[in-house]
Parts: sequence; C-alpha cells; structure tokens
Amino acid sequence: MKRITILFLIIISVTAVVAQTGEFRITRLKYSGGGDWYNDPSAEVNLLNFIKSNTNLRVKAQYSFVDIGSDEIFAHPFLFMTGHGNVVFSLTEAERLRKYLENGGFLFIDDDYGFDKAIRRELKKVFPDNELVELPFSHGIYNCFYDFPSGPPKTHKHDENPPRGFGLFVNGRLVIYYTVEANPSDGWADADVHNNPPQKREEAFKFGTNIVLWALTN
Repeated sequence: MKRITILFLIIISVTAVVAQTGEFRITRLKYSGGGDWYNDPSAEVNLLNFIKSNTNLRVKAQYSFVDIGSDEIFAHPFLFMTGHGNVVFSLTEAERLRKYLENGGFLFIDDDYGFDKAIRRELKKVFPDNELVELPFSHGIYNCFYDFPSGPPKTHKHDENPPRGFGLFVNGRLVIYYTVEANPSDGWADADVHNNPPQKREEAFKFGTNIVLWALTN
C-alpha cells in the first residue's frame, strides 16, 4: 500500500516538470572554491536508471550540471552537490541558491569526505538564521519507499565514524538533505570506480531513490 500511495503522489508532484521536459533529471551543482564538484559523473545516471527500473517515475538518465552562478538553476527541481575539498559561495550565489530553495527547489549534498567544514560555513551565507539539524531515524526520508530504520547507510567506509543525515528546513519543508560519513553517491558510481560490494551499491541505490521520491512528494 505504501508504494502504491507514493507512486500516485509522484505522478501528481512531477506534473510541472514532466510538462516542461517530459522526464525528471538530477542536476549536478557546479560551485567554486577548488572542490571537485565534477567527480564520479556516472553516479546520477546509474541512480536514475535504478529509479526508472523500480518506480514509475519518468526519468532522463543523462548527466547534466548547472553553475550555481547561473539563473538556470531555477529550471532544475533537484540539485546534487558533492566533492572532497573547499566550497565558496559568493554573496550573489548564496542569494540565488536561497531563492531557489525557498521557491520549491531541493538540494542533496553528499560529503565525499573532506568538505563538511566548508559546506557548513557556506550554508550560513545561504540561510544565516537556519541550522542544519540531524534528522531522526523516524523521518519519512528513511521510509518513504525503502526502509532504513537506522538512518543513512554507510556506503563507502572512509573511517569508523557513523553515517549521519542532516536537514535544513524552510517553513517546515526540507529543502536541503546532507549526508556525512555515509557517501551513498560513491555507491551509485560505476562498479569499478570504488569497488563497493554489490549489496552496498544496491543499498545506496535504494537510499538514493528515497531521497528523490521524498524531495518530489513533500
């Protein structure tokens, strides 16, 4: 029953997107500061193909990116950001990202290890009065389609720290979801890139599906 309900809601929620493009896509966010925003370009394509095979969401399984400095971000309902190094938003870019998120956009950030400090610093430019908060395991993003009773899975083991998932809310809506020490996007990349076990990649794809469906239905 849960899956039937979610799939029905997806059809309603993406009507505007499908009307414009015919298909949903994940768009990589290009940022400044020296971090490798472009790493693992196969990740989104593989996740979209998994979603296409396991839901009725119409997707465009093609890599695409948008510069945070461009007004084109408003044409993309779901942005994905990752990297290892530094991140720097100009004040204009921070304002643009804030407007994007306040007007219905969603941003998923996956710390690929090493840019947590920079992300938290730059997000304060975007929302000075809003804090990232750790989501409880009961939050719907962890059970809207596949069940993750212990929160985000640890896909790629960089160290022994537990995986954590944080959210930033605007008027009660989750506009940013941020994973730390979990790195699901490593599991979406082609199998020979990080050599994650098949069961870990399957887990990562399921988790990514939850993130997309939650973003589109809430």
